[in-house]
Amino acid sequence: MKTKINVGISEGFHDAALTILDGQDIKYASHSERYSRVKNDKWIHKDQLVDGDSISFYEKPFLKNTRRLFAGQKWTTPKRKYDNYFGHHETHAAAGYYTSPFDECNVIVIDAIGEWDTVSIWKCKNNQMKKIKSWKYPYSLGLLYSAITQRLGYKPNEEEYIVMGMAAFGEPIYDLEYLLYENNHKGVGRLLPTAHPRDLAASVQNLYEVKLLELLKYCEYTNLVLMGGCALNCVANSRIPDRFNIWIMPSPGDAGSSLGAAALVEKKKLNWQDPYLGYDINQSVNPKEVVYHLLKFSYCGIANGKAEFGPRSLGNRSLIADPREDIKDTVNSIKHRQKFRPFAPAILEEYFDDYFVGRKNRYMQFVCKAKHDLKSVTHVDGTARVQVVEKNCKSVIRPILEEWYDKTGCPMLLNTSLNIKGQPIVNTWEDALEFESRYNVKVF
Repeated sequence: MKTKINVGISEGFHDAALTILDGQDIKYASHSERYSRVKNDKWIHKDQLVDGDSISFYEKPFLKNTRRLFAGQKWTTPKRKYDNYFGHHETHAAAGYYTSPFDECNVIVIDAIGEWDTVSIWKCKNNQMKKIKSWKYPYSLGLLYSAITQRLGYKPNEEEYIVMGMAAFGEPIYDLEYLLYENNHKGVGRLLPTAHPRDLAASVQNLYEVKLLELLKYCEYTNLVLMGGCALNCVANSRIPDRFNIWIMPSPGDAGSSLGAAALVEKKKLNWQDPYLGYDINQSVNPKEVVYHLLKFSYCGIANGKAEFGPRSLGNRSLIADPREDIKDTVNSIKHRQKFRPFAPAILEEYFDDYFVGRKNRYMQFVCKAKHDLKSVTHVDGTARVQVVEKNCKSVIRPILEEWYDKTGCPMLLNTSLNIKGQPIVNTWEDALEFESRYNVKVF
């Protein structure tokens, strides 16, 4: 029997994306910015548009506009008409639940804002989802975090992860809880004119962690799904007690809601395999050549196979480097990033316990305590956001790591996204060649 092609779209505000489902199989999912080369592009690119049996939108425009008017913002109209319109937090929750390994679970969605919900908790069972509790605008953990991001001189809805990294350098000395009830669309600079940046970062990070843990009391299951842009806060995720089994879809923000919108048409569990769902660079990479280059030059790029769906490169669009060297400043310089920013390691799964303590995770969604002294992949607080590379990983990063270990005895490499700060990750082979030429980094 022929399956239905369900297309999901998120666009109009930031980080547009499109997902194609063939029945329960995920055929394609990618961010628009990878094609347009406009960071956080809010519109679907023409090269992504396809027909399907249904085309669904990730939120309800009329309901969202009622909140926008309340907040003093402009009325907005979608570019196109859709067959289905689902709730913003509903599509977040669906993207998490229908890709998760759980039949029964709770889903916690935390973001800046959708229509009116800013935090919601869902009970999911037998492919059905029910919202059991929510918090509404102006109360918003995500919006406050974005406002503090802007106050610190970074881009809201894009550079919150810089604030998360900065927090390790400061102390949580400021009480920011009262700001959760303000209209933080207006920013918070006027309220915190003399706050020290590092301590302000530590304070908003601490507040988020406290509030996240408080939400656990509403969860009856130990199977837990985290979704919404705030689910990218790997430091906070790591504070959740070990009794919870946690799933976070690798693209938990608004881009991932394109998948949730498509999934809500059928309301069936999807055949989730991995996040390699985007544009395909179909060429051969010789791990021996890559390792030879690393041993000689210490770093290189990898652009091979299908691009990752989500903000983190996991071996198919990566810049990798020798973690045994003091190379963090060099790689930060290549990427035009602040020198305090940490880098993550990718490690062969069978050696994880020898080097780290914490949750094993394939998608860099938690931080672990380092048991080694490789400073290039360890943050100032002694933690690392580890990518565990399993034996069945489809990415070429697995055979490269195996060859690297064979030659060096070190089972890990520094792994960061193949892009420059403020630019989208490399998508096509043409992008890769341009990156190689412009930044003098060999790309395989």
